[in-house]
Amino acid sequence: MTTLVFLESHDGELTKGGLGVLGKAAALGGDVAGVVLGSGVADAAAGAGAFGASTVYVVDDEALAAPLPQPRVDALEAVVRESGADTVLFPASVLAADVAAGLAARLEAGLNWDLTDLRMEGDELVGVRPALGDTVLVDVGWSSTPRLALIRAGTFDPVESGGTAETKAVAATFQDFSTGARLVEHLTEKAAGPSIEDADVIVAGGRGLGGPEGFSHCEELADVLGGAVAATRAVVDAGWYPYAAQVGQTGKTVSPKLYVALGISGAIQHKVGMQGSGTIVAVNKDPNAPIFDFADLGVVGDLTQIAPKLTELLRARR
Repeated sequence: MTTLVFLESHDGELTKGGLGVLGKAAALGGDVAGVVLGSGVADAAAGAGAFGASTVYVVDDEALAAPLPQPRVDALEAVVRESGADTVLFPASVLAADVAAGLAARLEAGLNWDLTDLRMEGDELVGVRPALGDTVLVDVGWSSTPRLALIRAGTFDPVESGGTAETKAVAATFQDFSTGARLVEHLTEKAAGPSIEDADVIVAGGRGLGGPEGFSHCEELADVLGGAVAATRAVVDAGWYPYAAQVGQTGKTVSPKLYVALGISGAIQHKVGMQGSGTIVAVNKDPNAPIFDFADLGVVGDLTQIAPKLTELLRARR
């Protein structure tokens, strides 16, 4: 099996999601290569060897400077043909999902999405995909090559192998229709501390906070723990907290070392986004809240009293 892993880069560094998928691909065996597309990305590409890639294909072109999907479909098609890859893996992101769909259409290839695991059965690659609200797991496969797969965000953590990779430059030809779109403006939300995808500690809030002002409990606790703040879909829909912080089936999937849930009932839609956390601590006044069924530590009580006291004790300890 010859596998390509789509690697995104931001601010000169490869993203955690792509490096995690790269490590999983290396564990499956066969020839594993990364592919980095952009403008001025050669230095970032060199780091992929330490996470399992034996080769890194680079398309460095000004046409790829903006984070637009269609030029990347052209570039990735050129890399697939150059490498002879029979499998292309994408870590889930807004950009990667668009590129994966476009490449599948271009190559008339099969695309399986939202995968949470991959394994080999003999010479066949098998994907694992949650279904029915993540209540069951389904094995999926491909009937032809190249096989395309979109991996759920946060599924695999990067694992350094200490290796090095050969870098190969690939030239791409861009279709007229691929360069028709223009990025007018790119805004980045300023935030203190780590993102919820990268944080080792997450403090998440739900409807039990009572209103947007209740998120001060989450923010203060996250600050003292050096973590990030997350939210459930219900509070995001209510306008209490930004969508970028949403964890769950329609939000982001996270796997921190510690996940503190304040006032979250634990509905299945939220559970699927954080069940991979190392340790789950839940605070809820309802002793029958579903989150207590899968929390490692459950505290039944008023979070407006418990969270400030916990924050105070942690500050004193520091």
